[in-house]
Amino acid sequence: MSLEHAILVSLLEQPASGYELARRFDRSIGRFWTATHQQIYRVLKQMADDDRITGVQVGQESLPDKKVWSVTPAGRAALLDWLHAPVRPEAVRHELAVKIRGAAFDDAAGRAALLAEVERYRADHESVLAGYLAGERRDFADPAAPDARAALQHVVLRGGIAYERMVLAWLDDVLATLRALDPDPERPAP
Repeated sequence: MSLEHAILVSLLEQPASGYELARRFDRSIGRFWTATHQQIYRVLKQMADDDRITGVQVGQESLPDKKVWSVTPAGRAALLDWLHAPVRPEAVRHELAVKIRGAAFDDAAGRAALLAEVERYRADHESVLAGYLAGERRDFADPAAPDARAALQHVVLRGGIAYERMVLAWLDDVLATLRALDPDPERPAP
C-alpha cells in the first residue's frame, strides 16, 4: 500500500486541507498507516499533479486561506484499481523480537537492561490500546445499525485493539521468560 491510497480513502471519507488530513493521520488513520506531515504534503502535491485530487481555496476569518482537497474521478478509479488487486501478506520486521533472541548471547546485566526495555515497550502498547479503546467509546458508542463506512472503520479499529491485546499478551510472556532466566530476589513475583 502506498501513502497515496491511504490519502485517497481519507479524502473520500471527507474532503480536507493538508493540515486536517495530517491531523487525521495523527488521530485515526495512523492506526494502520503512519506518515509525517511533510510526506503527506509531498504526496498531495504529486496527486494533484497527476489529477487524482483537486483543491479548492477556502477563505478563513482571521486565518490564511486553506486549500481543501477532494478526490477526482481519476483518483477514485486509481483507488478502485488498487482495492481490487490482491493483497500479499506483509513481511514482519520487529526489532524488539531480534533483541530478545539476541539476549541469549548476553549476560544477566544485559538481560536486565532488556527487561527494562520490554517493560517500557509494554507501557507504550498499553497506552496505544487505551487510546484505541477511548476512540472506540467516542466514535462507536451508538449501537444503532451503522452505515457501511462506520462499520468498516470500526472493524479496522477492532483489529487494532485485537493486535494491541495480542502484543501485550506476548510481552507479558517475554517478561515472564526474562524474569525466570535471571530471578531478582528484590523484585516481587508477578
